[in-house]
Amino acid sequence: MEHRQLGASGLRVPVLTLGTMTFGGRDRFSLVGNTDVTAARRHIDMCLDAGVNFIDTADVYSDGLSEEIVGEVVSPRRDEIILATKARMPMGEGPNDAGLSRHYLIRAVEASLRRLGTDYIDLYQVHEWDGHTPLEETLSTLDTLVRAGKIRYVGASNYAGWQLMKALGISERRGYERFVSQQIHYTLQARDAELELVPLALDQGLGILVWSPIAGGLLSGKFRRDEKGPEGSRGLSEWGEPPVHDEDKLYDIIDVLVEIGDGHGVSAAQVAIAWLLSRPGVTSVIIGARTDEQLADNLAAAGLQLSEDEIARLEAVSRTPLIYPHWHQARTASDRLGSADLALLQPFLA
Repeated sequence: MEHRQLGASGLRVPVLTLGTMTFGGRDRFSLVGNTDVTAARRHIDMCLDAGVNFIDTADVYSDGLSEEIVGEVVSPRRDEIILATKARMPMGEGPNDAGLSRHYLIRAVEASLRRLGTDYIDLYQVHEWDGHTPLEETLSTLDTLVRAGKIRYVGASNYAGWQLMKALGISERRGYERFVSQQIHYTLQARDAELELVPLALDQGLGILVWSPIAGGLLSGKFRRDEKGPEGSRGLSEWGEPPVHDEDKLYDIIDVLVEIGDGHGVSAAQVAIAWLLSRPGVTSVIIGARTDEQLADNLAAAGLQLSEDEIARLEAVSRTPLIYPHWHQARTASDRLGSADLALLQPFLA
């Protein structure tokens, strides 16, 4: 299993990460999966056998049950595991039971440590933006938690470019622990992150962790034009993530994924994950599965190498139009573009 540096940190992580949103199946998370302890132990064993020792969870997944299951399974071999979790979403009914305030974050870390059965978290991520809490308060609290040894690295998830850049600037100015990674949604079906977040990561030395790499199952090859997807899948369902703005284009992408997959004798899902692993700045792709078979298929994607022609075909079918100022820079600044700029603009310069 290939390992990559997590941003500008000294931590090396495998190119695949086990996501655990399927663990538990409590309340609305039953739409995603209901992996119990026995199945979770089997999935984690499969990952470790494949060289994947990076596990990502969150306190909100099944209202803490996902963390509890992860903790029960990994406790005997905690030192083998790189453990990541997240906080920000509501975990109660009170006015201070959500967000990124000092009050809430300290409680959230302590609660996650109890559920996970550990005394430290390798990567602690703020799960979403909190526009009501000053960034200085959030970042100083994370810094304190690192200094206390309760968390080792900090990351962000689902931030806009300006929000992330503001946070990095405050950390630099105040001497706080800096985000080493961002966890983002990025697929052939939704390439929005290429506009700001991917160039920012390359410029600022942030690792990119990708969640929902096959778009909630939409890119698995099981959804085809004029065909209903498999029963129980969450693509194009009430789950609503990711949103689909152009179904015709989605099916055009799926057609190419299936054709390339057939040429390699692999699934469309493996092709979608392999494409992500070829993209600039991507450190690790978070895979999750309802079944052993799905997990085994996703794990195999790490060994799939796409040709330049196959990558070009996927680029052509999934490319999104440039918005301002990017189209203007492609036309008038091509003589002085850096590597971060080219991560977005290169395909448009020909």
